[in-house]
Amino acid sequence: MAGFGVEEKMSIIEINSLDKSFGGLSAVLNVNFFLEQNELVGLIGPNGAGKTTVFNLITGVYKPDQGSIIFNGQNITGMAPHAICARGIARTFQNIRLFNDLSVLDNVKIAAHKNVPYNFFSAIFRTPGFFKGEEIIEKEAMKYLEIFKLDDKKDELAKNMPYGEQRRLEIARAMATKPTMLILDEPAAGMNPQETNELMNLIAQIRREFKLSILLIEHDMSLVMGVCERIYVLDYGQIIAEGKPEDIRRNKRVVEAYLGEEGE
Repeated sequence: MAGFGVEEKMSIIEINSLDKSFGGLSAVLNVNFFLEQNELVGLIGPNGAGKTTVFNLITGVYKPDQGSIIFNGQNITGMAPHAICARGIARTFQNIRLFNDLSVLDNVKIAAHKNVPYNFFSAIFRTPGFFKGEEIIEKEAMKYLEIFKLDDKKDELAKNMPYGEQRRLEIARAMATKPTMLILDEPAAGMNPQETNELMNLIAQIRREFKLSILLIEHDMSLVMGVCERIYVLDYGQIIAEGKPEDIRRNKRVVEAYLGEEGE
């Protein structure tokens, strides 16, 4: 409860008692956590702890065995991925999933079509409304490419771009769906220290400019500790700790399970 004179923040998402098993083995067990509006939260833990499974449950790739997911006051548990995206949740993937044989611009335009300003009839018969809509979508896509410093690569095929730029393109594509919550699955994977630092600044920038809530899985602790306001730690499918970065760094259970000497 908020104290006197303190504005109470609203949760944008609430994860309640989430369970998921595969072949009788629990991947996620009684997981509970929340994000407030415009909050940047990390989800960390060892490989195989269940982090990506949690992401897949939130975004509809998997259906939970038990529990609920409440987003902006609506129960989205078990909804299809496209329906969840339409409600304002966008994500990236641990393994980059771009349309490799399409241009950088077309990759982002495809995502922008979620908010297409023309109907099916206009698209089939190429009405003036269709061409006007395509012009709007291209301008919208270029706006995101400029933010992610990819506008000069707009005509390149996605598969020909360096790895770090492909990562940025995937985030730009996710942003083109105009989410209110962005889920990033190891965005710094495969990046060098300079690219990781640039990514950290970029995440902070888009969160600030677009007033997004961001949930982040990442193994690079410099990035996690540098941008996250709170951190949840997952181990063997269960939340074992939650708190501010400095608290997590000193948590003995987290150090033993995951951080090791890095947490010292």
